[in-house]
Amino acid sequence: MENNLFDRDLLSVQKARNLAAAARQAYKTYSTFSQEKVDRIIKAMADAAVNHSENLAELAVKETGYGNKEDKTAKNMFASRNIYESIKDLKTVGVINRDYKNKIIEIAHPMGVILGITPTTNPTSTVIFKSLISAKSRNAIIFSPHPHAVLCSKEAARVMGEAAESAGAPANLISCLDIVTLEGSKELMASPDVSLILATGGTNMVKAAHSYGKPAIGVGPGNTPVYVDRSANLLKAASDIISSKTFDNGVICASEQAIVVHKDIDSQFRSVLKNLKAYFLSEEEIKKVSPVLVKGGVMNADMVGQTPKVIAQAVGINIESSVKLLIAPLYGVGPDYPLSREILSTVLSYYVEDNWISACHRCIELLNFGGVGHTLVIHASDEEVVTAFAHEKPVFRILINTPASQGAIGLTTSLTPSLTLSTGTWGGGISSDNISASDLINIKRVAYEVNSINTASSSDISGNTQIKKDIVESIVRKVVENLNLK
Repeated sequence: MENNLFDRDLLSVQKARNLAAAARQAYKTYSTFSQEKVDRIIKAMADAAVNHSENLAELAVKETGYGNKEDKTAKNMFASRNIYESIKDLKTVGVINRDYKNKIIEIAHPMGVILGITPTTNPTSTVIFKSLISAKSRNAIIFSPHPHAVLCSKEAARVMGEAAESAGAPANLISCLDIVTLEGSKELMASPDVSLILATGGTNMVKAAHSYGKPAIGVGPGNTPVYVDRSANLLKAASDIISSKTFDNGVICASEQAIVVHKDIDSQFRSVLKNLKAYFLSEEEIKKVSPVLVKGGVMNADMVGQTPKVIAQAVGINIESSVKLLIAPLYGVGPDYPLSREILSTVLSYYVEDNWISACHRCIELLNFGGVGHTLVIHASDEEVVTAFAHEKPVFRILINTPASQGAIGLTTSLTPSLTLSTGTWGGGISSDNISASDLINIKRVAYEVNSINTASSSDISGNTQIKKDIVESIVRKVVENLNLK
């Protein structure tokens, strides 16, 4: 038994080395491609992803047991169609910006081979998304999938890779490690052929990605609070929260994790939620649910992406099959309140606060318990409340009157469409953006002197200085004109 495990580790390491070497060769060829060729390739990739969205979703649900086919199909479509539309006109080859006034030329260069670490919650959509933004920026990418999502991730990578090759891309531009072990993943992260690690996954994996002495873009966990103010449209707020938290059974890290309500509308808002098929857990039921959903301080993997009915049956609670969401009223945040942490399932915590100021403090407390830098939602029409919340919260996405799952990724907002939502230095990352193709290019800047040139000695007359200045500026102007900067 041990020998078999050992052999598997060796196979994984060797496969990782082979993939890295092949990807480096593909990158060297692909990095010479024109913008026209690159754009033709990503169009073919996006079309293939659209055509395979449903079967990839089915594979993901079957292999992981998380979420549902319909919503995973929608995520695959977003990762292909919406992402493509957001990047198709982006310049990523050669001169991408010409500033004649300031005499600066910006030239794009790819980063190299990217290692894409993907999660078990959104495996195929993440592969589609990262493949597109990597190919658009002329990088090669190798995927290291979660061990419980290898088959569906590999199939998604195959679809994207074959579509790219059919449109003229070199072989091995997109590949996937299919013998997944910790040793194999470490080999890829440490490989000299890998230039950047693009990590989406659990906290430990993201931390590991930042520990290999090379550039890494990591995505931290979300523990998204949603504040419902007394000025909010309660029906819309409740509908948005339920549609967001139930999407793919709550596995999106940006989805709402805790409802924080103003006490003046508590009773009314509970009624609205109940009318929309939310079930409020009693104190005894919370005691039953908590240890099943959270074990050892982390979310129980068996309960990720499950329906309220499945969760209720697991703890012996009888609810109607029509229930969409389980809501747990809590009075504190932290280890003593397990359901106050990130729960990637159809369960929300619920807090009642005396005013918007105490609600503000509660939201900060929730964010500090595992969601710093990620996302906050506010349902309110009072702009003073919105402004106060926006200034004080330690997050980089503040969504107003919209569902979190859809708003944070740029579907219902004008944020950059993305499935990699970085959390900035507050969350342990290097970026606070919604990551896209523009984040995967190096930009070289050619800058000409714009200040007055004074090379004359003290004995020279001012006219000579002006003549030298005119000559140099004439040279600069001709060079700029030759580069078509006008």
